Amino acid sequence: MSRTVYVNGEYIDETNASLSIFDRGLLFADSVYEVSSVLQGKLIDNAAHLARLQRSLAALNMALPVSLETLQQIQTRLVQANQLQEGIVYIQVTRGASAERSFAIPSDISASLIVFTQAANLMHSPLAERGIKVITVEDIRWQRRDIKTTMLLPASLAKQQAINAGADDAWLVSEGYVNEGSANNAFIITQENSLVTRPLDQQILHGITRAAVLQLAQEQALTLEERAFTVQEAYQAKEAFSTGASAFVLPVVAIDGHVLGNGKPGVLTRRLRQLYMEQALATAG
Repeated sequence: MSRTVYVNGEYIDETNASLSIFDRGLLFADSVYEVSSVLQGKLIDNAAHLARLQRSLAALNMALPVSLETLQQIQTRLVQANQLQEGIVYIQVTRGASAERSFAIPSDISASLIVFTQAANLMHSPLAERGIKVITVEDIRWQRRDIKTTMLLPASLAKQQAINAGADDAWLVSEGYVNEGSANNAFIITQENSLVTRPLDQQILHGITRAAVLQLAQEQALTLEERAFTVQEAYQAKEAFSTGASAFVLPVVAIDGHVLGNGKPGVLTRRLRQLYMEQALATAG
């Protein structure tokens, strides 16, 4: 079944969607994006995702071509038009198209906006049921990972390297310390039941789901440590998981072949996943 998508002011069939071949998003990855999940036809944590979109745009001196209110209306209209009950809404803003390919940014360029939906099984994901295996990969991305740009080739290659190795995902590492996953934030739970994740800086994405999970952990009186942790610490963890907009809380059961616990999703991880989904549904809009 064909979807309705939004491209630069038009709601059109996906088969008719197009952008200029001179769009800087295509030629230079000069664009930012956001992903909001949908459960029961409602957007999850959407205000926080749109706020992060604005921060990414501001960091690159780009402007959103519509108001935030209009963008929310576009998201809602697409969810309804495509009868999406569970999945994601993807937003991408590019700097726009110029007359010719040029490293210099034209002063009169106008941003492009595309939005589309994608159906996915989020609440009852098979990966969440069994847990995922990850490998560690050297982090070769650019140094402003806090900006959610579409320069995703290193992350995509790391993900594929993991799949080729018989795993599900990659955790990206610098100087022996875990930064984050290929498209998610990384957490471990120590043998003493402390929840550990890297603090916010320019080396990781400031995850919306990460923030929500940390708040839930505080409410559950869990011990929190926002600090860097090593690959060796991860091997010795009691539990581990990743967080992301469409993954929610995704259990990790093995890292570089080192099995965590009994090789199944841990008790605390499963509890945090359940609490997050309950909160997400209660606050969805």
